[in-house]
Amino acid sequence: MKPRHQSELNQDVAARRNINERTAVEREAVTREDGNAIRPFHVNVPEAELTEMRRRINATRWPEKETVADFSQGLPLATMQKLARYWTTEYDWRKVEAKLNSHPQFITEIDGLDIHFIHVRSKEKNALPVIVTHGWPGSIIEQLKIIDPLTNPTAYGGSASEAFDVVIPSMPGYGFSGKPTMTGWDQARIARAWAVLMKRLGYTRYVAQGGDWGAIINDLFATQGYPELIGFHTNLPGAIPPEINKAAAAGSPVPSGLSDEEKRAYETLAFTYKNLGTQIFMGWHPQTLYGIADSPVGMVAWMLDHDQPSLQLIARAFDGEPTGLTRDDVLDNATLFWLTNTTISAARLYWEGFPKTNLGPKNISIPVAVSAFPDEVIPAPRIWTERAYPRLIHYNQLDKGGHFAAWEQPELLVNEMRAGFRPLRGEKTTA
Repeated sequence: MKPRHQSELNQDVAARRNINERTAVEREAVTREDGNAIRPFHVNVPEAELTEMRRRINATRWPEKETVADFSQGLPLATMQKLARYWTTEYDWRKVEAKLNSHPQFITEIDGLDIHFIHVRSKEKNALPVIVTHGWPGSIIEQLKIIDPLTNPTAYGGSASEAFDVVIPSMPGYGFSGKPTMTGWDQARIARAWAVLMKRLGYTRYVAQGGDWGAIINDLFATQGYPELIGFHTNLPGAIPPEINKAAAAGSPVPSGLSDEEKRAYETLAFTYKNLGTQIFMGWHPQTLYGIADSPVGMVAWMLDHDQPSLQLIARAFDGEPTGLTRDDVLDNATLFWLTNTTISAARLYWEGFPKTNLGPKNISIPVAVSAFPDEVIPAPRIWTERAYPRLIHYNQLDKGGHFAAWEQPELLVNEMRAGFRPLRGEKTTA
């Protein structure tokens, strides 16, 4: 599904709200005509596309059951068949579509590519602007649960002084953003695009947050010399010492001289390196994934096999157990990938950036807040984190949660962002 023409978008805006009720940003978006225009965006998926998706799911040719009783061969057949039944009989895309449309969404062209983003301004005075970046196999769906608590803190156990203006862009090739037609859109280029976006929105002092690719993008963002970026929060810190990373990637025994905490972290890291099959393949030949892009069930199976803890969490959700993720959470994200046909365009980010990815220190000099979730696949002992971020202003080890913190444990992440950014509050933050 492609973003619709401006005329259609304007009709949607006029039909759904009175012109006098538009926010200042929306009024500007409608009237500006220069190359930096910010155009309003509204999601409206034709019913025929949903019908076709369900037809394809029902037509899935299933393989035989796995020959093991664990997750060592990937997604269990029973889990996938439960997912498919729910997807075709009970799942309702219109609910998440309405949720997306309840927030102001926009598209603006940056560096020759359309970038889609959600932008919610808090009603609180001097709210701190934050740009939040998702990862793979995620999307802006990951962050929907944190928008209201961040922008309206008094309704969610916080104080007015903890309010944020929230900007959540879709990475290039993901969701409703444009798909790069040439090489070069790596993580560093995305960071530069985010600096343009925040400037275009009028912010002269802001922070950033991210996990997965979002964390790596923010690490690079912090090295690019933008004085407007005054700090960031990460739930996947780039803190692994190079010699530790090299040994874990090679499958070497635990190095000597490590503390008990570091030994556990090393074992987790070594296990992660042994289970990066989908990521390694996307870094090698993303264009080969035609069969995955052609099958909703194949696509979602590929996406869900990201890491063992997350996979087991999702499987429990489809077994009816209460977890941090619901069946709808999982399928909201998968359906967005399917409807936008972004399986391969999103995978190319691995081809662009996986070989260059550095999980270690990067000489970052701005303030950094870190939240370490126990089921994170890239561990961050405090001693490694302090070495990587000399201006560490917050570090906390949580008692639950994994790789997709905003999606799985939104309340904990919001509390961590409030605490982590508290030292950076101060003068007025918007232009």
